[in-house]
Amino acid sequence: MQVDDEHEYVEYVRLRLPRLHRVAYLVLGDEHRAQDAVQNALTTLYRRWSRRGQVDNLDAYVHTMVVRACLADQRRPWASVFLRAEAPDTEVAESGGLVDERLAIRQALRCLPERQRIVVVLRFLCDMSIADVAATLGRSENTVKSHTAAALRTLRDAFEPPAAGVEPQLRRSL
Repeated sequence: MQVDDEHEYVEYVRLRLPRLHRVAYLVLGDEHRAQDAVQNALTTLYRRWSRRGQVDNLDAYVHTMVVRACLADQRRPWASVFLRAEAPDTEVAESGGLVDERLAIRQALRCLPERQRIVVVLRFLCDMSIADVAATLGRSENTVKSHTAAALRTLRDAFEPPAAGVEPQLRRSL
């Protein structure tokens, strides 16, 4: 790789790395596995960097690479081994209800089935269109729409106040 290309690659990655980590973490639910998936995607991107001009939307292309790296990570045999029930959350300085809200959202995302969680992350965190998500996952647009609707219904149930005497099942896990 030429010096100018390498400089462009480093600058591109530097600006987008926090967002890529956040996407991978929300898909996988584990910080270390998310870092590995992002690193694998960025290694692939480095090898293909000279062909970036052939891609219409480089950010969507890289998000697709990260999601596919996450899916590949989940297919590995060791991915199903858990040493503890939940990953420990790092302690955050007191910032009011924002921390509690973020933890509740993370927990609610962990309760979603894998495909629904990936669709929600791509649609609303990465701001991808239904067509882009469908292409990324290799699914039809109708499948993406149904996964989105089901996930949003579950998330709404988790955060709406329960009706008199009725408590949604997901709310108990929060």
